[in-house]
Amino acid sequence: MNKKITTSLVTSLLLATNIYSAQTINLNEITVTSATKSTQSIKDVTSNVEVITKEEIEERNFSGVSEALNTLAGVNITSNGGVGQLDSLFIRGIDTKRIIVLVDGIRYNEPAGASGAPLSLLLIDDIEQIEVVKGAQSGIWGADASGGVVNIITTTAKNGFHGNALIEAGSFNTRKYSTTLSNRTDLGYIKVNATRNASKGFSAFEAKESSSNYGKRGTELGYDRDGYNNNTYSVQAGLNLSDNDELNFSYKKINDKYDYDNSTSDNLTNKSDLNHFFKSANYIHNADNYNIKLNVQQSKFDRVQGTYVAKSLVNEFGIQSNINYSNDGFLVIGANKQNFEHITDELKYQTSGVFLSNTNTFGKLLLTQALRYDNNNAFDEKVTGKLGVKYNFTKDLSTSANYGTAYNAPTLSNLSGTSTLEPESSKSLDLNIEYKNLKLTYFENKIKNMIEYISGTWPAEYENLEGESTFKGYEVTYKQNLGEDILVSLNYTHLSAEDNKGKDFGKRAKDELGFGIDYYGIDKLHINVNGNYIGDRFQYKYGTYDVVAHTGNYTVWNSVVNYKINKTFSTYLKVDNVFNKYYQTTDGYATAERSAYVGLKATF
Repeated sequence: MNKKITTSLVTSLLLATNIYSAQTINLNEITVTSATKSTQSIKDVTSNVEVITKEEIEERNFSGVSEALNTLAGVNITSNGGVGQLDSLFIRGIDTKRIIVLVDGIRYNEPAGASGAPLSLLLIDDIEQIEVVKGAQSGIWGADASGGVVNIITTTAKNGFHGNALIEAGSFNTRKYSTTLSNRTDLGYIKVNATRNASKGFSAFEAKESSSNYGKRGTELGYDRDGYNNNTYSVQAGLNLSDNDELNFSYKKINDKYDYDNSTSDNLTNKSDLNHFFKSANYIHNADNYNIKLNVQQSKFDRVQGTYVAKSLVNEFGIQSNINYSNDGFLVIGANKQNFEHITDELKYQTSGVFLSNTNTFGKLLLTQALRYDNNNAFDEKVTGKLGVKYNFTKDLSTSANYGTAYNAPTLSNLSGTSTLEPESSKSLDLNIEYKNLKLTYFENKIKNMIEYISGTWPAEYENLEGESTFKGYEVTYKQNLGEDILVSLNYTHLSAEDNKGKDFGKRAKDELGFGIDYYGIDKLHINVNGNYIGDRFQYKYGTYDVVAHTGNYTVWNSVVNYKINKTFSTYLKVDNVFNKYYQTTDGYATAERSAYVGLKATF
């Protein structure tokens, strides 16, 4: 059996647990940066963090970031069709509009969008790891983090010249091509990546549950295919000015074109053309006990959907210092300014903020505190914070708790519809206990003055819901090695999501179960079977609590087989929806039938 492959996967799947088995003890520890804006071992943070590592991404061959996120406890994705179509992220029932999504620290939320970050555009290639911090995080990250933070970190250049290439083909005439080349010397580094993903797809629209045609796929109903093309390019470069000083630059462009349908019928003419640009530059000075980082970055969104044009951007300037003031304590202090602009509707506002976080270790006790002040020139000043505590009884048993406050400013898209909106405010709590490979979490998040769409309005209008909306429940994760060759992973989430009137929110599943089994008993071969069960989930008629569709109570199975040909080449076969289950995550929108993909990878 290939022990190296086995242990790499064990590390990637045992994300936030404190397992010290013989297989994992010599492996590099997983580190995270999103919890406190500093690099820490995942076992040394109080925050509720999950990580999807590069090893897991390579073993599972995810189609995109959305599919990868959908494997985590408390995280769920709904879609308006297949890969490339609009999708929505929910973390513990809180949707994308209230979750900050970052790509290498650069903001990915679209100011002119009503649905937060367009996750469906993010391909999975060239990613080192994905960090998901759950709960209110405004004390660290500022506005729009009441549900959490998703930080996507791309790969870094290693010493010397390296490269990789991928080609994949599969169902729906899908073709993927990707390559990454990098070189690092004592003077600096450069890395380039190019990825193309194209498919003829399938009809995004399918018959609603209320239709007599419900249960038939678009091919049976004669609907046209809704294809997509995604071309993503990126360049990263750095220059070592001295032993202690460096400059870094990055540029990323995503061009995505796709056909789409509405929720009532098949459409032959709807087309989207999106061009998104992400730029950053930073200077870092490192000293013995501290560092200083200056950064400037821009996120620019150019979206054309049918006849609608939406252009927007975010410019951000920041300074941050990490100070190690003792062997058992460090401080992060910083300030930033963000300019948000909806170019199409000629709306803008800006936010200035200062923040600090402090972490101390007292033997087996770990304490983290964060405090932030924000001044938005369109709204009132806000002070948010976070307190975290963790106690390690033994190396196998620990408990932790986190309490945080947050606020969400109305997006410029919201203000374009309703100019009188006020920011939301949130508070969240989670309690955790971990024993070996078992973790139990209770969570509760309350949002005051939640901003919601006023049903039936077009152009869209919004309102602040009076009172509090509550999202609470519990998560259970369990991972276990069965001998040397088999790894089993399970996660379960129970969620109660109620609005200010105590009525259930739609599109949130009450129960979710994720599972996976990995087998390594044959040399060079890895076999994975995975899937998820979605319990009761409903959609309501606009403006009422009348159920118009049941979009839950189904189980989907998937499988992956990886084979390492030699030290350079490997191949894989991936089959999604093995048993060809019919289901919809959004009423009137299709999901993929059984589909298969085969790929060849080269690494040098």
